[in-house]
Amino acid sequence: MNDANLVLFALLGGTALLLYGVRLVGEGLQRAAGTRLRHILSTLTGNRLKALAVGAGATAILQSSSATTVMLVGFASAGLLTLRQTIGVILGADIGTTVTVQLLAFNVLGYAALVVFVGWFLQVTGRGTIRYVGQSILGFGFLFLGMKLVADGTAPLATSALFADFLRALTDQPLLLIILAAIFTGLVRSSAAVIGLALSLAASGLMPLLGAIPVILGANIGTAATALLASVGQNAEARRVAAAHAVFKVAGVAIFAPFIGPFADLVRLTAPDVQRQIANAHTIFNVAVAALFLPFANVAADLFVRLIPETQRAETGARYLNPAVLDTPAVALGQALRETLRMGDVVLQSLRDTIAVLERDDERLMAEVIARDDLIDRLEEDIKQYLVKLREHSLTEEQSQRETALIFVIVNLEEIGDVIDKNLMELAEKKIRGNHVFSAQGWQEIRDLHAKVVENLELAMSALAAQDPAVAEKVIRHKANVNVLERQLRQTHISRLHSGLRESIDTSSIHLDLLAALKRANSLVTGIAYAVLGQHAA
Repeated sequence: MNDANLVLFALLGGTALLLYGVRLVGEGLQRAAGTRLRHILSTLTGNRLKALAVGAGATAILQSSSATTVMLVGFASAGLLTLRQTIGVILGADIGTTVTVQLLAFNVLGYAALVVFVGWFLQVTGRGTIRYVGQSILGFGFLFLGMKLVADGTAPLATSALFADFLRALTDQPLLLIILAAIFTGLVRSSAAVIGLALSLAASGLMPLLGAIPVILGANIGTAATALLASVGQNAEARRVAAAHAVFKVAGVAIFAPFIGPFADLVRLTAPDVQRQIANAHTIFNVAVAALFLPFANVAADLFVRLIPETQRAETGARYLNPAVLDTPAVALGQALRETLRMGDVVLQSLRDTIAVLERDDERLMAEVIARDDLIDRLEEDIKQYLVKLREHSLTEEQSQRETALIFVIVNLEEIGDVIDKNLMELAEKKIRGNHVFSAQGWQEIRDLHAKVVENLELAMSALAAQDPAVAEKVIRHKANVNVLERQLRQTHISRLHSGLRESIDTSSIHLDLLAALKRANSLVTGIAYAVLGQHAA
């Protein structure tokens, strides 16, 4: 086997280890802290400096600015964040990703095997958070191992005059290097891996700082591709977030690219070795871009709002489910929850409209309620399929429980929709066709029971949104009260029949069936509360 083949194999194998290592690090730390990060990101205020710090911290943990930005696209799509809130996080995420490169610049390649062993040991023997931290350490071990493989495998090229001429020609074409690095980063979805490859080549004496800086600039542009892809098909706010990330990157590169020579001279003053210089160049670039654009965050937000206006979309299915974030379970579960809450809003609106249909004999509103059941069915199917796909990814025990609970909730919501469509609306139609009128007391009793069920559904959805067990337990306690009330109302209706009240006689079957349907709906509402408590019982 000749030297050229050995070098090629070292490059391919080392690059594969780099990419796999980045993935392991991100997945491990995401599982250890993903839910908390999601909560922090989704509750951001308009404080730009706080958003910058949160973005940097979150990306330092997730080890990927792409992951953070995709998360922001998901939150914007779900209506949890606005562009104005996310701009600081976007700029901070670009700073946070430099932490990985700084770690890779340390001369610890000789200890790569030891890092792999420590990570493997913690992953195999640890439980909970320790296990996921072990996975991240194992990922860093693979990163260092991949870098060492590339550095050792390409070392013979340092004495090759032909390769030296080729590298010199590339260095003299910084625009070509920027484009190639951007394309490669977009394909592998990791700027850290691409810059890590540059660090490996620098370690073997093959990558000078002047050649590495265009790679850094291109890698920063390439990270925007993932977020742009995640925003396709999403609402305007999500597309604005992705576009802002891309524009900041491209604008920053456009500012720095003409001054690569002076920038390299400045960076050389920060460290004696080329690997640390490359890492520092990456950090300085991203900090400078953040400092340059952060003061104009509000102006930029207004500009993107004008450039990407809202568009009206027909409500035919899921609005917030983004398949691009399925490999980030904490984000995907958040989107599934948001869509489930939206489904709950639709069901709740239909339940509220039921009383108006019965009171006014409103056939137009009845048709709207019946048509709305198609949307409820579609949402149930979309959310269920999304959660089933999420199951194909590695979930923590907590995430698995949340996924199961959400499936339980959407099934119950769909059944409540069926009760409204197939029972309550059919009874309303029967009342309208027969020109029936409830007695004053009978109608008030129906209104009272209906109000109780509506209140319980509101409480159940609030408990789900806030993950509040106290509210869920309140809904469960209400079940017994509703059952008692339904029996009492059934008895009072029968008493009116015995007294010969004409309205009660005419509407008896409709009246009793309405009470039974509302009781059934309330039982399904209680099931939602049980899901919040993690108990899958009716």
